[in-house]
Amino acid sequence: MSRLSPAAYDIHAHAMPLPLLERLAARGLADLTGLPEGVLRLDPRVSGLADDRAPIPCPPEQYDIAARLARMDREEVGRQAVSLPPFLTCATAEDARLVREVVRAGNDALAEFTAQAPDRLTALGGAPVGFPFAADEARRCLDELGTPGIACGTQGQRRELDDPVNEDLWSLLAARRVLTFVHPSSAPGLDRMTDLWLPQLVGYPMETALAAARLVLGGVLDRHDLVLCLAHGGGCLPALSGRLTLGWGRKPQARRTAVAPATRIDAFYYDTAVFSAPILRDLVDRVGADHVLLGTDTPFDLADTTPLATVRALGLGEEESRLILHGNAERALHAPVPSPAT
Repeated sequence: MSRLSPAAYDIHAHAMPLPLLERLAARGLADLTGLPEGVLRLDPRVSGLADDRAPIPCPPEQYDIAARLARMDREEVGRQAVSLPPFLTCATAEDARLVREVVRAGNDALAEFTAQAPDRLTALGGAPVGFPFAADEARRCLDELGTPGIACGTQGQRRELDDPVNEDLWSLLAARRVLTFVHPSSAPGLDRMTDLWLPQLVGYPMETALAAARLVLGGVLDRHDLVLCLAHGGGCLPALSGRLTLGWGRKPQARRTAVAPATRIDAFYYDTAVFSAPILRDLVDRVGADHVLLGTDTPFDLADTTPLATVRALGLGEEESRLILHGNAERALHAPVPSPAT
């Protein structure tokens, strides 16, 4: 294989801008006293966590631009598409006014954060799925804040992605052909995941599969030609493709769409954050290198810290590697990765 350019475009990176955290703290919704030790505590209405004492990892890269760029340089990442983590999206909150305020403030803060390094960072505007104002906020991000893409969770206000409340959002994103990064916002069966860090280790992959299955079986993708990239390699979804397709064929309750689930599943875009070379290679072989984008989950502790090595380990040709490392993201988000010399 020919030598690869060290430039890479990370589609899955998070930030917690300090102005947003300070605004939450001023309202009694955040405790910032642990930041020097790299942890943050948030009100459950914001974080979605049951325990407001639970520490959330918050290293300096989350809010310090110099620390972030230094890490990107160490890991040879030229550009990041940055989204707010699920802990700052109020995905499980019932107070619509609070959700609107926090999400709007978060999008403003994220746009200001990435504007400090516009040649290296791109903001993905957050759309609060499950709420009737999600389309308005996404439109504001695209038109006023200038974000080239959108990020959304897997549920909001206990409403699933195929709930009619999201129809305006899907219509907007389909009409604009906007890349939308879908990241788990919670985990199913939390009462069974109270220890062992299972919500993130097991619950998130399950949640992504559940949300995507509802999009597929619920007919959303029949009505809207969406450009969706699923976090963590789609979680459990690729492994469920055969079972979902079998059920679609044999169970009338699962046949609301004329298109076989396997066809839809292969049409999604996926990031590389699966942390296993054989599993990632299987994903690339299934959907093609043109449907896989580099994703690290930086700067959380469950992140890929050697993204170029991850792609090189797949043994792909230079063109396929180029697409995964940066070509697909550059095309989808209309921004090139700086050259290594830059």
